[in-house]
Amino acid sequence: MLKHIYIGVVFLFTITSFGQIINKDQHDKEIELKELDTIKMDTILLDEVLISKVKPNPEALKQFQLLQNRVYKVYPFAKSAAERLTLMNNTMSKLKSNKEKKKYFKIVEDYMDNEFKEKLKKLSRKQGQILVKLIHRQTGISTYDLIKDYKSGWKAFWSNNTARLFDINLKAKYQPYQDNEDFLIETILYRAFVSGRLIEQKSINPVDIDELNIYWENLSKELNKKKN
Repeated sequence: MLKHIYIGVVFLFTITSFGQIINKDQHDKEIELKELDTIKMDTILLDEVLISKVKPNPEALKQFQLLQNRVYKVYPFAKSAAERLTLMNNTMSKLKSNKEKKKYFKIVEDYMDNEFKEKLKKLSRKQGQILVKLIHRQTGISTYDLIKDYKSGWKAFWSNNTARLFDINLKAKYQPYQDNEDFLIETILYRAFVSGRLIEQKSINPVDIDELNIYWENLSKELNKKKN
């Protein structure tokens, strides 16, 4: 097991990944300030860098810490969404009549509305987008398809927030081998599970963290060669 996260890769790509961190929406600005305050009070554990000799850029480090704080905040929502989907599918398979299914859907809708509506309203756009990715990580289904295919309960999950979060891509998928931010998220989750900061729920398509780190390390080397 690789003991040290390839932080050199992490900070190589952060300029692209976090270039749009500033948001004109006052709500998002207030949330970001709160996140920065949380970071100051929290201990951010970054593994010792042995692979890369490049000193992390302070701004890149701050953006990584912001991402980490956002993952900590929204992962429990994604975990609950996956649990609810599994329970709903298991229950629906046992129901026979449309009347029973309609009644059950109403129960799901009320639960989702009461449990998540007010909490989701407090998320920033960036937190919401990370949540969409993590829902796909945990369920293998995009939030867009959850709403389209399962309707009732999942519409309650998002309907009261979609208007404000209009720029969130509900079709976004979690792709840690293609998207650098997703790689960073997977790294953050791995360390959070190991440390006990977050309770792990197996994703629908588990990722080998060692292989993922090696992939991005090799990609970093290739890009460096092209520059030189």
